[in-house]
Amino acid sequence: MATNTILVAGASMLFLSKFDPERILALMGRATAMMGVPTFYVRLLQHPGLTREAAAGMRLFVSGSAPLLAETHRAFRERTGHAILERYGMTETNMNTSNPYDGDRIAGTVGFPLPGVELRIVDPETAEPMPREATGMIEVRGPNVFKGYWRMPEKTRAEFRDDGFFVTGDLGRIDGRGYVSIVGRGKDLVISGGYNIYPKEVEGEIDQLPGVVESAVIGVPHPEFGESVTAVVVREHGAEIDETAVIAALGSRLARYKQPKRVIFVEELPRNAMGKVQKNVLRNEYSELYAPVAEGSRGPA
Repeated sequence: MATNTILVAGASMLFLSKFDPERILALMGRATAMMGVPTFYVRLLQHPGLTREAAAGMRLFVSGSAPLLAETHRAFRERTGHAILERYGMTETNMNTSNPYDGDRIAGTVGFPLPGVELRIVDPETAEPMPREATGMIEVRGPNVFKGYWRMPEKTRAEFRDDGFFVTGDLGRIDGRGYVSIVGRGKDLVISGGYNIYPKEVEGEIDQLPGVVESAVIGVPHPEFGESVTAVVVREHGAEIDETAVIAALGSRLARYKQPKRVIFVEELPRNAMGKVQKNVLRNEYSELYAPVAEGSRGPA
């Protein structure tokens, strides 16, 4: 999206081989806009050089590819005076929605459907439209949507409704003002003890705790509950927060069935080339976390 926009506008791009906060801050004086993923903004906030003065010449900061935490949005605005513009797109659809350039950029949302784009929230099971504020599957239709998967007619048929709407696989909701929020991927939904749990809600609470950089919440097979809510957390350097502290802090913030049964600490979360957290990798890695230990076995060393 950045490259195409640059070409159409006849502008120029400072194209870097990797994300380096020091280098980004040094180049801000030569740039007017930045397009990045949430991880970029989190890492910029960790750098003392991010100030209002450093970002004074910038016109626009854009975030996409993965949900931007409301806390990151607020912190960035406090440090720089800039409200990050978050929007929502997919490989199959190009851009679907965007917070307004002129108007309220609401933290935790991806704005309104773009001109010509139709977006609806439906029940994942029945495909029936859902009311405002209800969480369901996001479906889109418009000239931005692709025609189908290359040489995969069965997959194409499975992903499109009869009326032409594309099933994105993303869960979301639309608020009273029409702003769209992304709750998470349908495949990341955790079903524990019969309850539906949206990981982003749990992650949002964990990420606000002192000493936490970021988290990823996954469902791990559990012999009693089907799946168990499990949090994988990255601590700030030198922070002493532990599993007991995280679980205790969430006691008053989340319903009991939403609270993680285990909290695992890691140095960093696995990500793909787009900066998205690879929850499938985490699910595979911790798939045996709640497996019963065979009688007579001492368990893992």
